[in-house]
Amino acid sequence: MDILLVASAFNSLSQRVYAELSDLGHRVDVVLAAQGADPVRAAVRELRPELVIAPMLRTALPEEVWREHTCLIVHPGPPGDRGPSSLDWAIADGAATWGVTVLQAEAAMDAGAIWAAEPFPVAPVGKSDLYRNEASDAAVTAVLTAVRRYAEGSYKPQPQTDDSISVVWRDAFRQERRRIDWERDDTETVLRKLRGADSQPGVLDELLGREVFLHGGHPEDRLRGRPGALLATRAGAVCRATRDGAVWIPELRPRKNSGDPAPFRRPAASVLASYQPSLRLAASPLPLELSPDRRTWTDIRYRQRGDVGFLAFSFPGGAMSTDQCRRLLAAYESALARRTSVLVLGGARDFFSNGIHLNVIEAAADPAEESWANLNAMDDLVEAVLRTTDRLVVAALAGNAAAGGAMLALAADEVWCRTGVVLNPHYRRMGLYGSEFWTYTLPRRVGADTAHRLTTEALPVSATTAQRIGLVDRLLPTGAQDFAAEVERMAADVAAAPNITRRIAEKAAARRSDEKARPLAKYRQVELARMHAVFFDPEAPYHALRSAFVRKVPGGSVRPLALPAGDVR
Repeated sequence: MDILLVASAFNSLSQRVYAELSDLGHRVDVVLAAQGADPVRAAVRELRPELVIAPMLRTALPEEVWREHTCLIVHPGPPGDRGPSSLDWAIADGAATWGVTVLQAEAAMDAGAIWAAEPFPVAPVGKSDLYRNEASDAAVTAVLTAVRRYAEGSYKPQPQTDDSISVVWRDAFRQERRRIDWERDDTETVLRKLRGADSQPGVLDELLGREVFLHGGHPEDRLRGRPGALLATRAGAVCRATRDGAVWIPELRPRKNSGDPAPFRRPAASVLASYQPSLRLAASPLPLELSPDRRTWTDIRYRQRGDVGFLAFSFPGGAMSTDQCRRLLAAYESALARRTSVLVLGGARDFFSNGIHLNVIEAAADPAEESWANLNAMDDLVEAVLRTTDRLVVAALAGNAAAGGAMLALAADEVWCRTGVVLNPHYRRMGLYGSEFWTYTLPRRVGADTAHRLTTEALPVSATTAQRIGLVDRLLPTGAQDFAAEVERMAADVAAAPNITRRIAEKAAARRSDEKARPLAKYRQVELARMHAVFFDPEAPYHALRSAFVRKVPGGSVRPLALPAGDVR
């Protein structure tokens, strides 16, 4: 069918729906509705779709569109649930299970007939993690079911007036409900409030006399202090005392009207340092290999099971700053000092990596210099993986990967991927040529023609397609909570296989042959020359695109997938 996706942003769910519908042979177009109804009307007139689907929509569809076309709305709540803050309420109320409903658009919000619904378990994680994983899995299953039912033509959607459906209206979850009372709220209450707003909108609070939004929350089992007090810092996060414990907060976002020139999310310690340069919080370092009974936060961990090492990392939003890249490289080098035959890279769930940290770059005194430093730190890490010849390296993607983060995965010997993952192995939408040795690793895996297509079309790729074209070696059809255990089992099998020594020797020989044909240093030199020219050109599209992305400047077009001006190939 000809399907039009209408979305407020081409976010993770919209990308996944786009990729999976395309995999099934549907002709899918996308229009962004962030600038109002006119782009949506224009897209419908031009494209004349057979079906309209809204995977993520913050505003109502124009009446003339839903009256004249079948329009399916993806609502992140179970049948009968209505309102704009469904997942927020699920987390706040401690729901064990929740659901996604695909319903037909009509005048009343979320009141249309139901085409499909799918339940999912509510994991004890932040809202954005839950949305990208359990909720996304359920949403895609429900969307594909609804599309199939629509195509068959005989299915009658279930009206919400049916006696089996209990309608519950839930108001918008506003900041008054999110506000933390540091004197009275216990740690679990604080964590629930933080997790319910970890990506958007954050929890409004005050620190050092400034209004800021708190993003992310993780428990701390040992540090204690006066409720609300700042106790320590670790890896850019800050630890804050509750009445019966403490929590780690990785990121802060200054309020837009606060006068801060960088009113977007970035590492909490750096935001506070910009407010009070004399602030000195105690550092609270952790060993790389942490006892499993510790209930604390760190963004990089190592553990070992027999001949397999697991280097786990989890950075907010998947972005990796200069500091994060350097710390991960140090951890990688430490892991190489351990005797293993297999080393697995990747977190237990959610993002693998999205490459350089655009928010930190945008906030820097000199964004061009910070872009350059961040990219070189990322290249150092990828090169270290590529030059590892004494063991097999596996990239285990529990969640999405894009740009340099996707190329970090391709530096490994094998890429294992959860079936719900979306890959964006390109840079062009940020006006960049790219680095991280992609000109070596991408053609090596998929061939020169496919590499050119992926990097110039710059479209999301489903896990299924990624395996078909050679980007991914193994698909893991597991839920998000089961992924880590399945990776551990598979890695143990690889390490125990009788051919492991031969495989490592063949890998080392192939690396020597490739190095002789063209040194890695040459790939890096050519890529960095292209990137340097962009970073230090104030007129390059990259700077405006980066600023718009970081500051969430609304965009909308009949052709939202069109590429930025300028040929960066």
